[in-house]
Amino acid sequence: MATGKDRQRQLAREHYERQMQRRVEREQKAKRTAIIGSSVGVVIVIGGIVAAVALLGGNGAGTDAASSPSASAAAPSASAAAGPKPYDAATGTCDYVKDAGGGKVKDVGMPPAKVKTTPATKTMTIKTNQGDIVVELNNAKAPCTTNSLEFLAKKKYYDGSKCHRLGSAQFPMLQCGDPSAKADGKSQDGSGGPGYVMAEENLQGAQYKRGVMAMAKTQAPGSTGSQFFLVFGDIGLTPDYTPVGTITKGLDILDKVNKAGVIGDAGDGTGAPKQTVEIKDVTIASKG
Repeated sequence: MATGKDRQRQLAREHYERQMQRRVEREQKAKRTAIIGSSVGVVIVIGGIVAAVALLGGNGAGTDAASSPSASAAAPSASAAAGPKPYDAATGTCDYVKDAGGGKVKDVGMPPAKVKTTPATKTMTIKTNQGDIVVELNNAKAPCTTNSLEFLAKKKYYDGSKCHRLGSAQFPMLQCGDPSAKADGKSQDGSGGPGYVMAEENLQGAQYKRGVMAMAKTQAPGSTGSQFFLVFGDIGLTPDYTPVGTITKGLDILDKVNKAGVIGDAGDGTGAPKQTVEIKDVTIASKG
């Protein structure tokens, strides 16, 4: 027969188990660092690992690659309601829709809807003041994203822009793609975009390991825009951000920039990189 002490021990054990369960849930939530963009800005959020930040601001599409560390909370893009559709293999078309979420727009038009999934890969060369960063884009699995990047590159959309957000050891990435970013540690960077958004792609089994290039977005599905992040460590993000390619050259540049640190820590271990990374030119070519 249970005694009063047995009952007390049982209650204490249940209380401890509840505490541990809440702790696990908090840790899991903290690891959902997402890159989120919104009218405030697209940023990569570390959700709690360093200092919980609400939404990633940074691309109007934000980039949920860090579901958010951003010092300022970003609201989901209203354009998500329109729900851009994923790539239609039957017609070979992509769905690019106007971004109604606000933010600063550098309007260069809309990418062509008709795309090809061949060749399977394309080479993206990002010329910066620190040297070239080369990415092998997965055109076969992320054709709409690759097509958008190629369109923006041809329009010189990225030329002269600065990578505005550098992560910490807990969130090792460099975020770029906001043409309005000043990357001075003072400005509210991360709100710039091309004025359109698209659906996320290639999410099955997506992992954000060292060498991955993925797209930033807001928390809302279908909010990927022009901002992207280059991973120089391993990030435990949920598979919500389009992994569009693999860095084949330039990881040493990211390591060097990371070593220099950030200007004005946003409170989550991220900030504008002290070593400025300015994109001079972006070209995309088919391999072979």
